[in-house]
Amino acid sequence: MQTFDRLFLRANRVAVIALLAAMALMVFANVILRYATDRSLLWAEEASRYAMIWMTFLGAGLVLRYGGHIGIETLHERFPRRAPFLRGLVVLLLLGFFVFMVWTGVRYARLTWGQTTAAMEIPIGAVYLAMPAGFALLTLHLLLMAAPYVRRRELLGGGELDGGTPATRE
Repeated sequence: MQTFDRLFLRANRVAVIALLAAMALMVFANVILRYATDRSLLWAEEASRYAMIWMTFLGAGLVLRYGGHIGIETLHERFPRRAPFLRGLVVLLLLGFFVFMVWTGVRYARLTWGQTTAAMEIPIGAVYLAMPAGFALLTLHLLLMAAPYVRRRELLGGGELDGGTPATRE
């Protein structure tokens, strides 16, 4: 399971990095073209905007792993040190919300699949698929880290509740 977790984290990171690199490259190329030729790529702004949307949703699970979602961290810091029931409740609430958002995202994608974007003329539903994909990844990240969080005194981000150092991150 640790091998799968490590490979899953690496693949998720690579996807986010690739989207960020593509977005930066498109914006940079468009700025250079505007400056050098007074012309630009019509699709670059739209594509970079959609890459940012996908990057945000795909990166949310990584942020959960490192304790970056401030509301979640604040909530479980208020629990008593040994409250596995309450930590389990937090995991169940998050899991329910994530699954609901996958369902909602699929509905939105299906409803908007017939509409196309202005410049690239791709289905708007393809953009909306970022939401269920991101929340499905969030669900998987949560499931992979839930047991250690509930059993021990670890934060959702991998740190210790008693002020210890965060878990080693690759």
